Amino acid sequence: MGLPGMVLSAIAAVAGAIMYWAVTYQGTGFRLSTVGLILMIAGAAGFVVSSIVFATSRRQVSTGTHSMDRQVTDSQGGSSSVHEERK
Repeated sequence: MGLPGMVLSAIAAVAGAIMYWAVTYQGTGFRLSTVGLILMIAGAAGFVVSSIVFATSRRQVSTGTHSMDRQVTDSQGGSSSVHEERK
């Protein structure tokens, strides 16, 4: 879900709006305006759900420091400890 779901829901809602207000053809057995109304409602509901999923899945990056300890060995075999901190 998330952003692709929002796009697909918006496309479904737009297609439903076109079918509801712009298409005047009346077939036998079903009405295109009813299908358009269903698409608009489903698209709006999907957009809301996808927006909630997208908003909750985006977490804020922490601004704390990161530290790293490592052991460094030079070419003569001497070793030393290195402590790095990054913000």
